Amino acid sequence: MPESARQGYETVDVAGWTERLALLADPTRLRVLLCLHYMPGLNVRQIASVTDVTATVVSQTLRRPRTNGWVVSEKAGREQLYRLADERLHAMLHAMGARHFD
Repeated sequence: MPESARQGYETVDVAGWTERLALLADPTRLRVLLCLHYMPGLNVRQIASVTDVTATVVSQTLRRPRTNGWVVSEKAGREQLYRLADERLHAMLHAMGARHFD
């Protein structure tokens, strides 16, 4: 009977969710992601000014979400504009109370 409890987690992407939750555990990364959630299409300089960290910190903070495909960038002239690309991450931010720019 206890073996059947395994079904409680076998249908869940445990590794994927663990990675997403770890991603959100960093306060700077969470602020950056919340900015992109609220207003997609910001560049590193804009994110840095809003989150009160340097552009270098923002770039480093975005590396992991970009590598995992959770954030994507699009070239606009000489700038890279960032936005969320992962629907599960997007839903998690909504569950936290995050809003979109009106």
